[in-house]
Amino acid sequence: MYSLWILGAISFLLSLGLTPLARNIFAKWGVLDKPDHVRKFHGCGIPRVGGVPLALSYVTALLIALVFPIHTGTTIRHAIPLAIRLLPAAGLIFAVGLIDDVFGLPAKQKLGGQILASIFVLLVGIHVESIGGHPLPIWVSVPVTIIWLVGCANAVNLIDGLDGLAAGVGLFAATTALIVGLLGHNFELAIVTVPLVGSLLGFLCYNFNPASIFLGDSGSLLIGFLLGCFGILWSEKSATILGMTAPLIALSIPLMDVGLAVVRRFLRQQPIFGADRGHIHHKLLARGLTPRRVALVLYMACTLSAVLALLQSFADERFASVIVVLCCVCVWMGIQYLGYVEFGTAGQLVARGAFRHLLNAHIALASFEDALKKAHDVESCWEVIEETHKTFGFSDVESTVNGVHRRGVIKDHSSCTWSVTIYLNDDYVRLYRLENSAIEPALAAHYAECIRKVLLPHLKPVRKFRTAASGT
Repeated sequence: MYSLWILGAISFLLSLGLTPLARNIFAKWGVLDKPDHVRKFHGCGIPRVGGVPLALSYVTALLIALVFPIHTGTTIRHAIPLAIRLLPAAGLIFAVGLIDDVFGLPAKQKLGGQILASIFVLLVGIHVESIGGHPLPIWVSVPVTIIWLVGCANAVNLIDGLDGLAAGVGLFAATTALIVGLLGHNFELAIVTVPLVGSLLGFLCYNFNPASIFLGDSGSLLIGFLLGCFGILWSEKSATILGMTAPLIALSIPLMDVGLAVVRRFLRQQPIFGADRGHIHHKLLARGLTPRRVALVLYMACTLSAVLALLQSFADERFASVIVVLCCVCVWMGIQYLGYVEFGTAGQLVARGAFRHLLNAHIALASFEDALKKAHDVESCWEVIEETHKTFGFSDVESTVNGVHRRGVIKDHSSCTWSVTIYLNDDYVRLYRLENSAIEPALAAHYAECIRKVLLPHLKPVRKFRTAASGT
């Protein structure tokens, strides 16, 4: 225990001294994160290579402790091989982040580097062994481990949007892992975790609002990746069969943020690796909180996550399951409070059965287009249109094609809100739509476009076609 305190103190003092040194050096070199008044609102350029003093403090503390001439250092010497085995992977993830900070890297290359670093972790024998008490075969364990490590690295990276946020979240998660290591007599976990706790504590002295140095990708990716590795070590000696659940809870805030980002961008058909202002901290800022208060609110959320993770680690199976349910409820309440429009709209569609209705309408549209293409003449096309127009929310249809006027069962059009006229050279097809139609107007427009594309080849071109919509 004495050697752990020494190790933590060494890393803290190193970080406290190296961080301002790195800040001043990289400021002279012009490696700055400059404000763009879109997503970055700090007043001036700030060095973004906080990962450099963080990594140096972590590694140097381990090396100093290894040769420390006191008896208690033997505990560290027995566990130090684990840290050494992790160094190549951690070094690679740090290098990827540093190159991105200084020169910039495309998202795919950054992802490739993260996957390669995860493979290095697998090669030294660290991997997710089981989920829910069920041992994983190697062909499942490998992708699960890679997804976990890459997910953790990007989770901390994405939440790094405010002064002190990512470093503070990382500090809470690392401290939780340290406590678990001590209480569970998992000294390997405790020894690789304590220098990260000390380094982050020293770094936060310069990174908390108002920050004079940012983590950058070199720091945020390294923190997230190391926390992912610690989570695997944590789960290997978990007191419950739920294994990875406790590390998931400890990292719930950044993992929830990255999960929400992926789903949001998928629903909006935006690039998954793109940037936006929909992260958790952006939502809290939009509610009028200052950056400092947002950081403190998320620190409190991390404290709750840490407490739940600790309880879940040492509770019996029945109580551990209750904690998992409680954590899920807290996450759901948090998402509701943040007020994401995407999830609210998607939930309403599912609750009303509109999603299934929309799916069936798209299937009907594809079937209609296929049937229309198989029609060999105008008369056959008309029969298909007459049979299907009500399916797409139109009450009536009429047309004049090749000099022949056709009409469905035309009633009083006073109840129609609008009509669509599809001009086909000198001919037309007109569709009448009711106000209470359940079909989305966009699908109705696709229906009209299908008619235009299929009927045009059957006509003799006289003049360029045009499509118009008119109210009735």
